Amino acid sequence: MFKIGFIKLGNVASSLVADLALDEIAERTDIEVRSLSFGAKMTKREAEMSAELKGWEPQLVVMVGPNAATPGPTAARELYKDLPTIVISDGPAKKEARESLEAEGFGYIILPFDPLIGAKREFLDPAEMAIFNADALKVLSVCGSVRLVQEELDGAMASIIAGTVKLPAILSTPEKCTERMDFKNPYARAKAIAALHMAQTVAAIDAAACFRLKELDRIAVTAAAGHEVMRAAARLADEAREMEKSLDSVSRRPHARSGAILEKTGLLDKPEPI
Repeated sequence: MFKIGFIKLGNVASSLVADLALDEIAERTDIEVRSLSFGAKMTKREAEMSAELKGWEPQLVVMVGPNAATPGPTAARELYKDLPTIVISDGPAKKEARESLEAEGFGYIILPFDPLIGAKREFLDPAEMAIFNADALKVLSVCGSVRLVQEELDGAMASIIAGTVKLPAILSTPEKCTERMDFKNPYARAKAIAALHMAQTVAAIDAAACFRLKELDRIAVTAAAGHEVMRAAARLADEAREMEKSLDSVSRRPHARSGAILEKTGLLDKPEPI
């Protein structure tokens, strides 16, 4: 069985499902999955502890979390330079930083619309944190980001099994993500694209609250504004999904027991090989 390991340093919405999306009904017979999570922390200390996964001898390592250019994730990558490794993050988006990842042999999937949360004590509590992640995950799921990650990880595993390692190098866009969902209604796809653009703006709003503003009232109101945009994006994504459901045209791509990806559109259709 193919061994794929996940290291979760800090949290973005994708952290919640990157591993689950490879075996959504727990029936695959071709892979083993192990995930090592450090909760919300992503310092060098957590990076050092991530070396534990090496003892399991994974064939592919996936590192998921925010801001891959910070010291913690950077230190973790140093430990896994000798293994095929893919970074899933909300950044870095700068071309030079992405080229550096490629030069060091890492694959990457950058998702700018998996945004920074309003992580300030003046605003965020556990309930608000969970609500934000639920809204973000709805946008990423409906609009194609989750499928993009799942398909790219499946493809990377297949390439390693075939003996030719091919890791993704993707700076994702709303257009690229929504293509993966095969929307039949162009208005539904337009809503999905809009939802992803809205989610992408959330990071900029929350960054101001987290790093630039000093006054309590401005921090709280700005962080709340970012979360309201995320909530509105989730509603728009839900509308897109409902439009596709009304036409019985929701694209579904479950895994077979063998790991092959199947496909169906009509609710009562049988999943068939692609």
